[in-house]
Amino acid sequence: MTGSFWWDLAIGVGSALVLAWLALVITLVIARPRGGLLREAMRILPDALRLIRRLAADKTLPVGIRVRLVLLLVYLAIPFDPIPDFIPVLGYADDAIIVAAVLRSVVRRAGLDAVRAHWPGSDDGFIALTRLAGLARSAELD
Repeated sequence: MTGSFWWDLAIGVGSALVLAWLALVITLVIARPRGGLLREAMRILPDALRLIRRLAADKTLPVGIRVRLVLLLVYLAIPFDPIPDFIPVLGYADDAIIVAAVLRSVVRRAGLDAVRAHWPGSDDGFIALTRLAGLARSAELD
């Protein structure tokens, strides 16, 4: 194998990583909360993290949901941030956006009652969580 092969491989892998990162940024821009919801997301993030930990430990939930929640906790715990904080809007909000997307997915499978049973915060915080995760209509029906 020649040196050219290794350069081509490095350029190919680097290009794939850049494209994957751009896809993540675009997805987060599309999924970001609108209006004042982003501020609410940052406000309830500590309670949402406790909720995720509680849901991940709940043995009554399907394994797929618990695995998804554990992977989210791992993502949140990694010491480097895939979206640097100097990127406007997304830099500080990427964690809140990803938490909202995963919780939306969890509610679809586990139900809003499971999330409500494990919610550690106030009623106002739970209402903010349902709006943030796009679940306000489900919460209003209960």
